[in-house]
Parts: sequence; structure tokens; C-alpha cells
Amino acid sequence: MVARMTRIEEDWPYDPGSGAPGRDAGAPNASSLSARARAGAAPRATYLDGLNPEQREAVETTEGPVLVLAGAGTGKTRVLTTRIAHLIATGKARPSGILAVTFTNKAAREMKERVAALVGGVAEGMPWLGTFHSISAKILRRHAELVDLTSDFTILGMDDQLRLLKQVIQADGDIDEKRWPARQLAGVIDDWKNRGLEPHRVPKGEAASFAFGKGIALYEQYQERLKTLNAADFGDLLLEALRLFREHPDVLESYQDRFRYMLVDEYQDTNVAQYLWLRLLAQKRANLACVGDDDQSIYGWRGAEVDNILRFEHDFPGAKVVRLERNYRSTGHILAAASHLIAHNEGRLGKTLRTDDEPGEKVILTGAWDSEEEARLIGEEIESLHGKGHNLSQMAVLVRISAQMREIEDRFVQLGLPYRVIGGPRFYERAEIRDALAYLRLVAQPADDLAFERIINTPKRGLGDATVQILHNHSRAARIPLLQAARFLVETDELKPKPRGAIREFVRQIDEWAKAIDALPHAELARRVLDESGYTEMWQRDKSADAQGRLENLKELVRSMEDFPDLAAFLEHVSLVMDVNEGEGEDKVSLMTLHAAKGLEFDTVFLPGWEEGLFPSQRALDESGRAGLEEERRLAHVGLTRARRRLMIWFAANRRIHGMWNATAPSRFIDELPERSVDVREAPAQFSGGGYGGSRFDQIAAPFGSTYSTPGWQRAQANTRAQAEFGASGVGRGRGGFSEPRRGPLVIEGELVAKSTGAPSAFAVGTRVFHVKFGPGSVAAVDGNKLTVDFDKAGRKMVLDSFVEAT
Repeated sequence: MVARMTRIEEDWPYDPGSGAPGRDAGAPNASSLSARARAGAAPRATYLDGLNPEQREAVETTEGPVLVLAGAGTGKTRVLTTRIAHLIATGKARPSGILAVTFTNKAAREMKERVAALVGGVAEGMPWLGTFHSISAKILRRHAELVDLTSDFTILGMDDQLRLLKQVIQADGDIDEKRWPARQLAGVIDDWKNRGLEPHRVPKGEAASFAFGKGIALYEQYQERLKTLNAADFGDLLLEALRLFREHPDVLESYQDRFRYMLVDEYQDTNVAQYLWLRLLAQKRANLACVGDDDQSIYGWRGAEVDNILRFEHDFPGAKVVRLERNYRSTGHILAAASHLIAHNEGRLGKTLRTDDEPGEKVILTGAWDSEEEARLIGEEIESLHGKGHNLSQMAVLVRISAQMREIEDRFVQLGLPYRVIGGPRFYERAEIRDALAYLRLVAQPADDLAFERIINTPKRGLGDATVQILHNHSRAARIPLLQAARFLVETDELKPKPRGAIREFVRQIDEWAKAIDALPHAELARRVLDESGYTEMWQRDKSADAQGRLENLKELVRSMEDFPDLAAFLEHVSLVMDVNEGEGEDKVSLMTLHAAKGLEFDTVFLPGWEEGLFPSQRALDESGRAGLEEERRLAHVGLTRARRRLMIWFAANRRIHGMWNATAPSRFIDELPERSVDVREAPAQFSGGGYGGSRFDQIAAPFGSTYSTPGWQRAQANTRAQAEFGASGVGRGRGGFSEPRRGPLVIEGELVAKSTGAPSAFAVGTRVFHVKFGPGSVAAVDGNKLTVDFDKAGRKMVLDSFVEAT
């Protein structure tokens, strides 16, 4: 059968002589195309200027399969764009005969702009430069009828996809939606589609992955519903394109003929479906150039297959491998650290980053007493660098998990350091944190209608808009808070039985938790609220990629409450933190996870939390074994190579986990750094209780001295001296005259003593202080670490001394 094509004139190859659209009839007219390129760009020879020998080889090796192993900062984007320019300028291909695939629309736009800068307006004739999904969508719209769609099919977003999946689950009639939510099914189906599996291709053994074996049947029903709606989700764009190519060889051949040259960016991040898509298109000509870095493959958790790049030479016999190892970003010591660490991975093709620049400053390794001290020291280091003229926008703090951000954000707010969170909202602005805070606000203040509105149906309680509207109507009419209105309405017949029962239970829980405010420690109350409300369970059942991170954030929120005397003080602190204005265009420190940092670079990078269990992640080790460890090591490599001039790695000897202090062992990655490129800032002997005593870095560490005199260090010393007084509790004297580090909170006569036990507040009555929210004021009274301050404009307030700075 001859496939019908929907002809989109502007996308078909054009005859360079006439400018009229038409079908590709063999090799392009080299002289005509070159003339066009020269007419719209600089002289032809200039685009190769400045390339190093390896880059030039990658550009000029145009025939056959080519793998460009491009290490961090080695100029891969320049190689890609120059290669496209070279193909056009030498007349090897028309712009419309080049397929160039990226992973983001932003990257595609930037690539087109760079090509245009090299060869002029000819780049506008590149209709096949885009993402896997955008190019697949274009192909599917041309041949929609061959995959049971029409050319105007709808691409569903996540919300619509979840709504449709929920309908499919409900139609089954025998599935508990709370036990098997639509979001979990969406994750299962997305995984199958990323692997190129249509329903009939899913291994039968995987059927049990959802609803006791119903996963495949639900997948089939979902796909049928999509066809009925003339719709496709994002996974379908690749999956249906694969089906099109497999079932209609003539269509596949037409695109094989069309794409004389193919280029792929970030090849290490491709999943199975994308790999199969490329393999099919490259079968005929094999003029495929893939640019990637196996050492930066960090997205296995969302379907990326590092094996795609590792087996490139096997998949494409005779492939040329070009290694880009000359780094133009980082100093010698930073590159030595990155190369030395990643060399411990077995599953890699191998390369060593190098630079022609000076070695620069050594990588600084710093051990903190605990995670709070870690955040304080990082804040002080940033302040010091800023005071020396370094821009905040050229500093970044990269964490392994988002839960680490809370203490760092709090410290930045206390110091008045402007910051931005890249790749997500600030800690207290995350949806799960706002939900949890809304529960706590309503428990503490029953008149908080905004909190009531946020959580009345979170998690789902089967309340529709009509029920909520009845609550609002009664609240307004009686001029009472929503919770009080709910308490009244459940005793009437104005609500239907099912929603009435759900609201009655909600009101009962709120009242019960409110009574427990004075009876339970506030952190324990928060755990109880999240557990009994079903909110924690909601995320435990959620199988999406970010569910585990949300649970970790909730645990960190509860843990942070232990730093405050009561629930009211904690909620006030959160309000003050959230009230800090980000300020557009301001010079700010960047804060993000290591995953979000890929592709970015900064003069100064801070890497906190390099401890076993946190980094490498214990979850990654448990679930994926050696493969998980190697991906964690690649993530560490990405973090190291974000730094241009200064790199500081931090670990804490104690970190609070699930509300309890735990002694931590420094990450194995620290021992994989080269001694000659690392400067240990503080003596590891102080942290030997955390497992660091056996590290080879003990031999090059200097003992503690008076040279490190930051306020944060002085506070740590004061805490150490204070805790040394409790020798009878099992805390003895350590090396160098310092107390041995505790392995959890101190136990004195059966009671847990927080780390803050130590010297009294450094502030005296009459001291002038500054608060980020209330401004300047004078200390009126001191009670331990609580200050009563007469603020010039805000009046008398009670605050913790850690929230003010002396002026």
C-alpha cells in the first residue's frame, strides 16, 4: 500500500535555484547551496576557526556513524552547530535534509540561532530541527490516518491524562482508587511507552505491576479511549511513530531518504523508544552523529538508558568515536577531582578531562558538626566571597535532595542573602509543604479559612464543588469561619449522607488535634496530623518519580519543627520566611538539586551533604545495586564539573534523620578524590565518630586551630566545650583535647538534650539588632536563646536569637 501523506509545503525540501517547494530528488545542488550560504553568512572558512583538532575532526567526519564523547565544558554545542553549518556550507545536504534532535525546545531554538549566525538565513529552512516529541508529532500529523488518528489530533497534558485514566479505572468497577490511583497507573504506562511497548508487547510478567494484574488491560482500554477522543499523550508521540515505521515500510523509507544526515544531542539521556526511533531512521544511510557524555547520564530514574551510548559501536559497526577532553570551563584541580572520581565507574567508555589553564585553587573539603552548622558555614562563606567582590549570581549550592534546601534557605533568610531556587519552588512554597502547613494552621487557628479551603479535599474525601459551595454559602450568611460552618452543617440534612460523613470525620480530626496541642510535642503532633489525615499515605501510594522527594520534604518539615519551642513559634517563622520578597533581576545565589544543575556553570559551587546514605543515596543502592552507585557517581561528577573557579565540598558528622540525630559517615566519593587536588579545611579528627577517622584524608588534615574564626565556627566550638561537661554521659575526651562527637542527641538522666545546649545568648540587654522582617531594634530582655526586642517600627516582639544579627 502506498502511504498517503498530508503535504505541508513549507516543510518539504526546496529547490535552491527556484525557491519553490518540491520533493528531494537526490543529492543537493552543492554550488547553488554554497552560494546561498555565502550570501547569508560570513566567508565559508571562518566557521571552522578556533576549533581544536578533536572538535574539527568531529565536525568534518561527516560520513557514517560518529559518536562524539563530549566531556563537560568541552564545547559540544559548538561542535553540533558547526557540524550542521559544515554540512550546509559544503553542499552535502540541504537544510531540509538534516535531522537534528535535541531534548528541549530551548536547546533547539539556541541551536538554530547558532547555525544562523554561522551560515545566515539558510538555517530557517531547517524544519527538522527540534525535540524527539516535536518531530514525531510532525511526522504523525502527516500520516495520522495510518495510526487511526486525524491530522488535528490533540496532545494531552498531564491533567487531562490523569482525568482520562481515572475514568478508565472507574469503568472497571472493581479497583480501589485509593489503593491504585490514576497517577500510579500513569507512571506504569509511561514506563512502558518509554520502552517502546504497546499493550500487546508488554511482558505478561509485568501485568502485576498495577491492580493485581489488570495493568495491561487498563493500558489497552486507555489507548482505545485515546483513539476515540482523537488524542495522544506525550508517550504516544514516539510510540505511534515507531508503530508507523514498523507497519508502513514505505513511510519509513521516505524519511530515510529525506534525512541524509542525522544529529542527536545528549545521546546518553535517550530512552529505549527514542533509541529504536533513531535506529530505524538510520538503517539506510547511517550518517548518524550522536553527541553525548556517558559520564553525565543521570536520568535513569525517568527512563534514560546509559547502555544506549555504551553500546554505540556495537549497534553501528564501523562507528568513529571522537573524544572531546579539552575543557574550557574549569581549573586543573577541579578537573582532576572530577576525572579521578568518575574513573571509579566500570560502565564507561573512558576519557580524561584536561585544561590548558592554570591549576587554580584546590577543591576545599570541609567537615561540619551537623547539618545546621553546615548551612551556617556555607552562608558565611558566601558572605565572605560577596564581600570580596564576587557576584552572588556566580555562586550555587547544589544538593542531592530537595529536603536539604530547608536549612540552607532558612540560613539565607536570616543573613538576608538573596537567592533563587532553580528547577522548582522554594522549600516552603512546595505543594506538599503548603498542604502540611495548612493542616497545622487550621489546627492552631480554627478561623483560618484559607487553610480550610486548601485541605478540605486533600487527600480526596469525595467532596464535590457543590458541597464546598454550600459550606461557603453558610459561612458567609452566618458570618462564621468555614470550620464552624462545617461543624454546624453536619448536624443538619443540608448535605448528602456521603459528604456529610466525610466532613464530620474531618471536623472531628481537627478538633482532636487541636486538643492535643498542649499535650503533645508539636513535632509529634505534626507527624500525627499527617498520618491520621491520610496525607502521608497519599504520597506513599503515589508512584510518580517525585513522590519520594515529597515524602522526604515532609519529613524535613517535621524535623525542622523541633528547632522551635512550640507550634505558634514555628508557624510564625514560616510566615516570616515566606514573606521575604525574591526581587526580580537581583544578584542572587542559586540553590538547586544536582539533577537540576546539569548544563549550568558557576564560578563558585558548594556541594553539601556528601555523606553515606544521602550521597550516594541509600535508596539508589538498595534498588539498583552497582548500577545505582555508578549513576550516583555520575551525578557527583556533574556536580563537580559545574564549577569554574572554586569548588567546596561539605559533609556533616551528624544529621537528623526522621527526627533523631544520627552519626553519619562521609561519602565514599570523598575518598575517591585525588589528595593532590584537595585542601582539607578542618581536621577530620573532630568527626571521627561519623566514620571519617578511617579516611586517607586524615593524613593531610591539619588539627583545629584558631585560624578558623568565623562566627559559625565559634558557635560550634562553644557547643563542643559545653557538651564536654557531660563526660559522665559517655562523651569522653578526644584527640587534640576536643570532646568526641556524639552519636545522636545527648542522654542525661533519661532525657534527650538538643544540640543547642551550650553557652547563653551572645546578646545582652540594650544590644542593637536587626531582624529581616521587623527591622532594627533594641534587646529588652534575654531568656536563654529567646530575646524580647523593642523594634523601632514593629514594636515589642519575642524572637529567637538566631534570627537577628547585631548591628
